[in-house]
Amino acid sequence: MDSLTQVVLGSAVGYAVLGNKIGHKAVLWGAALGTLPDLDVFLPYGGHVESFTYHRGFSHSFFIHLLISPLIVWLILKIHTGMQTYKMRWFWLVFLCLSTHALLDSFTVYGTQLMWPFTEHPFALSNMFIIDPLYTLPLLLGVVCTLFPKVSSHTAYKINSIALGISSLYLCSSLILKVIIDGKAQTALSAQNIAVDRYISTPAPLTTLLWRFVAMSDGQYYEGYASVFDKPSEVTLHAYNTTPALLNDIKNEWGVKRLQWFTKGFYSVHEQQNNVVLSDLRMGMECQYVFNFKVGEINSNGVSVASFEKFSQRPSFNDIDKIWDRIWQPSNSLIKNTCDN
Repeated sequence: MDSLTQVVLGSAVGYAVLGNKIGHKAVLWGAALGTLPDLDVFLPYGGHVESFTYHRGFSHSFFIHLLISPLIVWLILKIHTGMQTYKMRWFWLVFLCLSTHALLDSFTVYGTQLMWPFTEHPFALSNMFIIDPLYTLPLLLGVVCTLFPKVSSHTAYKINSIALGISSLYLCSSLILKVIIDGKAQTALSAQNIAVDRYISTPAPLTTLLWRFVAMSDGQYYEGYASVFDKPSEVTLHAYNTTPALLNDIKNEWGVKRLQWFTKGFYSVHEQQNNVVLSDLRMGMECQYVFNFKVGEINSNGVSVASFEKFSQRPSFNDIDKIWDRIWQPSNSLIKNTCDN
């Protein structure tokens, strides 16, 4: 999730654990700890593929959180002397702020290695977009109430707890909506006799009322959109070609294998200006994928391995009104038939 959401989640969790004992300190430490796991982006992993696939790795592992929490508590108590009485609560504040960060990240589509080092599997429920105001705003309002001096600690604690409950209910509702959307999408695919090898669905930007799905099918992939208000017959989808044969000459390269694994098979391969480009189909939309890698160079001898340079074609939030219109009107399609080069 985005940095603001992780900060306010950490603050809210911190205050829920220890706010009625130490006040604003719980909010500040919660904010810091809610940010800590994402500092792995500053580590020099050695390459674009490494940075892409190692992010949300060890720093997001429940096991690492469990091991490092006593050390962080020791440091905190060195700063705040005289709080030994709350040592166990400090442990839970630290561990829960770190682990809820990782857990929330696992609700997005990117992939979070919650069980590292025992497995590098990138867990991803893909029921939340990376930015969702309806999840963040209750947490933000709850945390802001804890900072007002005229609000009693009892009232602030109660408001913060209610805000955590509301945001958690919203998370649960997104899981229910995902099941509903998947049912509509599967019906739409079956109605067109499309045999699906892999399928994934994710919320559209800033909402859980509209969802995007990708279905991989025998040399093609389908991108579709479904609103919670759509009938299965109103689900929109379009087929696109991919050319995985372009990877034949470099299929044993570590970077290629790593990207295929991390994307869980949801990738496309195409030629672009004599480069072989592998695009992660899970994040973005057709013609505007967030993660693209130049994995090969086409020459007279075939395809040779490239630098694995990463480049982004992020969707523009200037078109957010089109997403809103598509929620209510299936005729307002977001599908792109061709890309502008």
